[in-house]
Amino acid sequence: MVKNSFISVISQEKKEENRGSLEFQIISFTNKIRRLTSHLELHRKDYLSQRGLRKILGKRQRLLSYLAKKNRVRYKELISQLDIRESKMS
Repeated sequence: MVKNSFISVISQEKKEENRGSLEFQIISFTNKIRRLTSHLELHRKDYLSQRGLRKILGKRQRLLSYLAKKNRVRYKELISQLDIRESKMS
């Protein structure tokens, strides 16, 4: 499963599973976003799932902006690893 492969990548880097880490939270939100997106392709009128997707997108965006301010190198690595586009920051 995708989730387990990302967990193993992070745990190899940090030598322990730190499920509260910033990277792990962003990866888990990304997995949820991808699952909800594929669900919404089939069920276009599932408005509660659309709302949940928007909430998760906002949480991930806040975490990504925090990481970009804190450590730009880790941010760039995570963006390229997850294959998500970089957001415009003001």
